[in-house]
Amino acid sequence: MNSTPSELMIVNASRALKGNRVVFVGVGLPNIACNLARRSHSPEIELVYESGVFGARPARLPLSIGDPTLVSRATSVTSMADLFMYYLQGGLVDVALLGGAQIDRFGNLNTTIIGSYTNPKVRLPGSGGACEIAINAKQIFMIMRLKRRAFVEKLDFLTSPGHLDGRDQRAKLGAPGQGPSLVITDRALFDFDNPEHEMTLTEIATGETVDSIQADVAWPLRVSPHLKKMTPPTNEELNIIRLQLDTEGRYR
Repeated sequence: MNSTPSELMIVNASRALKGNRVVFVGVGLPNIACNLARRSHSPEIELVYESGVFGARPARLPLSIGDPTLVSRATSVTSMADLFMYYLQGGLVDVALLGGAQIDRFGNLNTTIIGSYTNPKVRLPGSGGACEIAINAKQIFMIMRLKRRAFVEKLDFLTSPGHLDGRDQRAKLGAPGQGPSLVITDRALFDFDNPEHEMTLTEIATGETVDSIQADVAWPLRVSPHLKKMTPPTNEELNIIRLQLDTEGRYR
């Protein structure tokens, strides 16, 4: 059974969640990935949504973080203040999934503007809770499509900190979370497992090469000496996505 690029991202994100318990998640691809993990290899995962829902078990794909389907079978519903100040800042979130319009080599994200701040070409939604999540969650997985306009040498605006300028910059500024550990795209996977905390190419999709990935990244890529091909989605994983989670194909 063939998969789409979106399904490849969903499956890789789901697999990466194995072994984690509390996951801060939004809607769209991250939501499908978390629910795929919950319905396959990690039934113990607790899904936390920014609206104050803890332990969500949605019966259908939520349309937003305020969708009533998140509440009906949740472990608890609390205020956003409690969610951010107790759960998140208290170090109780194992992983958060974020995306953005731009990302740099150290995993810093821009979701604010494209172009000059005073005269932007595009004004984006902004941080929401992403900045606080990027600082406080124990680790961050990023999910975004691999495009040259997104993987940039320098952000137009730093909305959510990754590893800042690399090395120990997060620790020097007192950020409690470990920062980005994985970037999941439709064509490649990257980690930050080096002393500089610089994005490193670790896996490529079928049909891709190092050169084809480099062509859509604005800086000279680090390449893992153990670079490998991605493991394709299984039929079981695709059936859960198509028949249970995204039955209308909104995100495929």
